[in-house]
Amino acid sequence: MSRSGMETAKSVMRKLEIALAFVALGAGSLFGQQIKPLTPPQTARQALMEMFFSKTPGTLAKHLPAATLAALETSGALPSLQQYSLMASALQAQGSNFQTFETGSVLLATEDPKTQQRFEAILENDALRGDDDDIELSFQAYKNGQLQRTPFMPRTTFSMKMEGGIWKLNEISVTIHLPLADPGLLKSFTEGLKARTAGNAESILVNPASVNPASANPASVNPASAVTLASDAPVVAAMRTILTAETTYASSYPALGYTCTLSDLDGFGGGEPNEHQAMLINSGLASGKRYGYVFTLSGCSGAPASSFHLTAAASGTSFGRKTYCTDQTGGIRSSADGSPAACLASGTPMQ
Repeated sequence: MSRSGMETAKSVMRKLEIALAFVALGAGSLFGQQIKPLTPPQTARQALMEMFFSKTPGTLAKHLPAATLAALETSGALPSLQQYSLMASALQAQGSNFQTFETGSVLLATEDPKTQQRFEAILENDALRGDDDDIELSFQAYKNGQLQRTPFMPRTTFSMKMEGGIWKLNEISVTIHLPLADPGLLKSFTEGLKARTAGNAESILVNPASVNPASANPASVNPASAVTLASDAPVVAAMRTILTAETTYASSYPALGYTCTLSDLDGFGGGEPNEHQAMLINSGLASGKRYGYVFTLSGCSGAPASSFHLTAAASGTSFGRKTYCTDQTGGIRSSADGSPAACLASGTPMQ
């Protein structure tokens, strides 16, 4: 190459270097002197974990649908709901080792070193369909490293929906599987029936006149009524709900005090809350019949009423279940003989 040709090539290369320098300088100015890698969008699974287990306040509201959020803000219930977005901090404060996982079959795990108990939420299915994602979870409990079997196997599906570029929790579904051939379930059924039969036999020996001829006929017994298909934990939880509602009612209507009418505590209706519909419990519980039990308020004495009795007794379709009772003191007791009066008189305090 001639000398003039070499000089021309060098000139071209120099101009190319200058042009590339200007391009780099412009890119640096555009991106704040630093080109940052793109952050992948948040997945529905990550949004669900952030919603309930982030240590940052407000994450629960962030992942609620706009319509739900607006209703909560209008009702004033949003501040009290925010506490559920800090579950991770609460678990860690109790001394539990807590972990969440953005990938893999385990979504979260918590372990208590003191009791050697471990709880896991297992991802059974993650069905992503465009702007919708159904996340199905099952749950497992361990004691001293051993899986604790239970005849009741609930599964929860969190239906997430994209709204304004953010995954929002749109629906929660709970399914309970009841394996009727499970040995553990059959054992609990038969033991309950034996205890009930033994109690009836003792009652007959003490008072033969107490025998109901209709119930003495095996053909008249409904087999389904002889089996308790659910634990009494929801019953106790419902009693605590009513206790809280009674306390709120008495403070809201001091001239009346406590109420012995469940419908006064009802949670639905138009207009503002009032003494006949205080909107403190849902209508299902206000009906007095839930979980195979009949809930009854009584003993409201005085003006204003300063005391009350609350009992929960198994309905006619249930068989061999405990009766529960409480009063304005808040302590819940139980009685194995099914008698509300006996429970109120000498029930065993729950631990």
